[in-house]
Amino acid sequence: MSTEPPPPSLTERRKAATQLDIAHAAAELFATRGPEATTAEEIARRAGVALRTFYRYFRSKQDAVGPLLTVGADRWRALLAQAPPGAAPGPALRQAVEEALATPDPQAVEALLRTRGLLRAAADDPALRAVWYRVNQESEELLVPVIARLVDGRREPLEVRLIAAAATDAIRIALETWSGTGAPTEGPGSPADLAVRCLRRLLGGMDTPEGEDGAARG
Repeated sequence: MSTEPPPPSLTERRKAATQLDIAHAAAELFATRGPEATTAEEIARRAGVALRTFYRYFRSKQDAVGPLLTVGADRWRALLAQAPPGAAPGPALRQAVEEALATPDPQAVEALLRTRGLLRAAADDPALRAVWYRVNQESEELLVPVIARLVDGRREPLEVRLIAAAATDAIRIALETWSGTGAPTEGPGSPADLAVRCLRRLLGGMDTPEGEDGAARG
């Protein structure tokens, strides 16, 4: 019997699409006008939905960007889940991060620049920062079983949680650092470059396949 979850229904897909439309509208307004100068009514109008629809899905205007931030976290976690059980966490995480933060087309570039605009707007808005941290915390929790499958019983639960925390923080810190600069979306100083550097520092001895079985020696 298959353990795969059933595909989302048409209603669920439409709901997700509406939420993402609202999230895009909120992100655009926050980046250009700032959260304080943006109202829920304006976000709903930009997204082409009624205000009551907005509040059906979100408690506040800042909450509206949650689905947009979650999309990126979901993508890189899905990429990591493709690694075979028993693979070394360091290389597997680096490959997933590099692919998730790559910008092979204009849409990918636009997505990263939108995230930069949101993080810059969040610098002066505690409620927007809270959404960003909440999404990262939720992503870390969802990453734990993915890491557990990856290490295939060769790490204690505490180490699995530490790897998940380190990986999540590596991407978070990389994006926050990049958002405060004028660096491009590719090359030195890009999100992928910074995230890989953070992973290497945070994972330490787990960064190489040799470190997995204790064979590495300083």
